[in-house]
Amino acid sequence: MSDTVSRRSSATARLRRLGAAAAAIAAALTAALLTPAPAQAAGSAQAAGPGQPTLVRTDAGWVRGETTTEGRQFLGIPYAQPPVGDLRWTDPRPTRPWHGVREAREFGNRCVQTASWDPGYEQPSHTEDCLDLNVYVPEGRGGRVARPVMVWLHGGGLTAGAGEDIVPDTFARRTGAVVVTVNYRLGAMGFLATTDLDAESRDGVSGNFGMLDQQAALRWVRANIGRFGGDKGRVTIAGESAGGHSVCNQMASPTSKGLFHAGIVQSGAYGDCAARTRETAVAQGRAFMAKLDCADTACLRAKPAAEILAAQAGLNWGPVIGGDFLPEQPAALYAKGAAARVPVLNGANQDEGRLFSFARFDAAGTPLTAEQYPGVMRTDFGDRVLDRYPLSASPSPSIAYGTAQGDQLFACSALRLTGLLADRGPVYAYEFADRTSPPFASLRNLGTDFDFGATHVNEVQYLFKHFGLETPLNAEQRALSRQMIDYWGSFIRNGVPRAAGQPAAPADGGKVLTLRTAAQGGNGLSATVHSEHRCDLWDNL
Repeated sequence: MSDTVSRRSSATARLRRLGAAAAAIAAALTAALLTPAPAQAAGSAQAAGPGQPTLVRTDAGWVRGETTTEGRQFLGIPYAQPPVGDLRWTDPRPTRPWHGVREAREFGNRCVQTASWDPGYEQPSHTEDCLDLNVYVPEGRGGRVARPVMVWLHGGGLTAGAGEDIVPDTFARRTGAVVVTVNYRLGAMGFLATTDLDAESRDGVSGNFGMLDQQAALRWVRANIGRFGGDKGRVTIAGESAGGHSVCNQMASPTSKGLFHAGIVQSGAYGDCAARTRETAVAQGRAFMAKLDCADTACLRAKPAAEILAAQAGLNWGPVIGGDFLPEQPAALYAKGAAARVPVLNGANQDEGRLFSFARFDAAGTPLTAEQYPGVMRTDFGDRVLDRYPLSASPSPSIAYGTAQGDQLFACSALRLTGLLADRGPVYAYEFADRTSPPFASLRNLGTDFDFGATHVNEVQYLFKHFGLETPLNAEQRALSRQMIDYWGSFIRNGVPRAAGQPAAPADGGKVLTLRTAAQGGNGLSATVHSEHRCDLWDNL
């Protein structure tokens, strides 16, 4: 099989998994290199002097990063002990101090996950020693004023991805913010719930290990970010897709209080930010244990990571309600005023569902036909939805189906979240609507001419180097990218998203900031996004 065919086969497999993930949402909705510490570093609690800008002392020991054209970066810093052996499926523990200087010039291990279509993810990861983070410090020392901080939680359906999925060095320089990207446990390693683990858990229920990892990283930031020039009093948590969903959950969690001061939710409100019930999570845990022929936790902890990874396929993984982390569903906590009162930037993309429809039909070699469309729509959504999404209104059946799915899962969920948060502090709604945007790197590698429009994930490449790659943006798209970075940077610095010469993002809940290239009309304020996505239908189904 040729390399091209092999890549496409891998991509198709990943796309099928994406389609399965979308259906599930709808249905439920290396060892560290140690070198002797330089004598001049001893005793300092801050970054070394001008001659050592890449040497910083953390609360666990010294790290040496490197200088880039954009500033400084420190990669693969552990924020918790490796969750291996008896620590598998336990709450994260503070990392042990080390002697000498730890080199921080390469990304740490990715948490356990399968191979995928994403660039650099051609091989699976079976490494559990993965609780690392990366710190990007913009060029210049920023004087005596500490810089605002953004902590990025990666997407990937809570089963894939890593902090290295974005390289935010240019974003950090342009916004003046220190950016931290985080690895956290995924899949069964991060979200297994069993009655045995419930009894061991300090949370009260098991299944929230990945979420607790995120909180451990935030505690590391609170304790250490000042040594990198960051302001622990101005921390914004942000994420896209499952990362945005994580932000949703962290904002609702009582145990996250004081760990951040603002939130950015990008395409993360799907399912109204819902978590699994304990009963559902434990039932899925039993099914997982049966696949491994295990009756207790001791048996599970003896299983190799590769077997764990194989057994987790086909099951739903995510946070669990009923414990200290999430006493109730996030929407209920928001509604009763029990969640964090912080500024929020929340939104979705105009054509979110096209990716998932492509994954289910076209990538599988079975594009949805006009003859099949009514039956599939009735089966998946019902007659009322079919009536509101006539095939005549879309260029193809796959796009028509994707429009309905995107409206249901993402657009209307995002607008409902904005409404729930409106009484808790300023919430700024946006919609990324650049339908000319190039498909993100994983899709570009497929060589398809499918019209993805402003689909799921596409906005990420306008903010950061997605997978460390430069996106082929034209002049107008580069201008939109700069404007979006300005909006996000302003929000991170001041809690209000603004961009010079552009409309101010509204905080009244009645309008949405739409992000488009100049040729498409430019950025604007819309009062019709709710109707455009037929949310009167979805809000009542």
